[in-house]
Amino acid sequence: MKTNLLFIMPNLTSGGGEKSLVTLLSKIDLNLYNVDLFLLNHSGLFMDFIPKGVHLLPIAETHHLFTLPLFQSLKKLLLKGNGLLAYNRIMFSLRNRNVSNTSKREQYSWKYIAKSLEKIQKKYDVAIGFLEKTSTYFCIDKVDAAKKIGWVHIDYDQLGMDSQFDQVYFQKLDHIVTVSEECANILENRFPDQKNKVEVIYNIVSPSMINEMANQDNLNVYDKKDNEIIILSIGRLHYQKGFEMAVESCKKLIDRGYKIKWNIIGDGEERGKLMELIEEYHLHNHFKLLGLKSNPYPYIKQADIYAQTSKFEGKSIAIDEAKILNKPILVTNFSTAKDQINDGTDGLIIDMNADAIAVGIEKLINDTNLRKKLTLNLACLKKGTEEEIDKFYGLLNR
Repeated sequence: MKTNLLFIMPNLTSGGGEKSLVTLLSKIDLNLYNVDLFLLNHSGLFMDFIPKGVHLLPIAETHHLFTLPLFQSLKKLLLKGNGLLAYNRIMFSLRNRNVSNTSKREQYSWKYIAKSLEKIQKKYDVAIGFLEKTSTYFCIDKVDAAKKIGWVHIDYDQLGMDSQFDQVYFQKLDHIVTVSEECANILENRFPDQKNKVEVIYNIVSPSMINEMANQDNLNVYDKKDNEIIILSIGRLHYQKGFEMAVESCKKLIDRGYKIKWNIIGDGEERGKLMELIEEYHLHNHFKLLGLKSNPYPYIKQADIYAQTSKFEGKSIAIDEAKILNKPILVTNFSTAKDQINDGTDGLIIDMNADAIAVGIEKLINDTNLRKKLTLNLACLKKGTEEEIDKFYGLLNR
């Protein structure tokens, strides 16, 4: 008899966690497992990547009404006679206004959002909250399962969350999975009484798939000119990714006479802020926000340098993908950087400021021998992690 699995995720918009989920789903043997997926929002870049055979569960109408703009939500809820949920919608808005930290806001508003969500009636063998916060809370509060797993994709200490809030939920999990050894150390230090539950399963990346997709588009995706250096970064336009430092670094390099084009694949709440900075520094021809790309791999392949300017990460899938395509890589020295890059061997780790980023890029531009060395070393590495599916199976059956 097949094992019944449920995965829970807020949505499938762009992001490392979302990409990690659809890749994992594509590797699960559907001859052995029945797989259901619950999303709080049926939208996002990766919706089309949900494998056939994975059953997408419906969302309660009450949740759809709850997530409408405030006055529209209240009107529709009251017309349906749901005064209690309308009250919770008001409290949700008030709570969000009074909490500045976005992670704590998500934590504290869960009790209001939860009122709009029905408990899932089917009983599962294993339920997996595949992202920190809401996915885990839903897994605990709204699902009946013999085993429950929570997934943390980030350096927990950098989110500024209320650990006491999560402690209540972590106590009810059977396993807490994270994506790197450093992330595991951070969780074990923050939640010492949950230490025995922490497991490391790396994000699954497939070199054969990535190389195939990188060659799908033979066009010059950048319209590259002679002697131009193309730099690429990938990530949500969010404070975490430090893209304001990338813009400032680009300005410094242009002022020093370098012919560069810096491109970012991604979207998010900081687009307006970054556009203003690009305008201020007159970088319209040198710094491009490309938006979301369902296939970013031709862009990685055709770039000269991949740069990750993050302030914190769990384990960056984009870095792993750049490694698979043998790109010279520069990363800022966030807490988990050394989990992915050996400084001077397969990339450069530099200080987390615009000056250091500019100096690092300058070094990669001028030192062609260094770039060749990094590329050759990357070509010799074993970079696929498909075998991580076996760790996942082991966790399910333990």
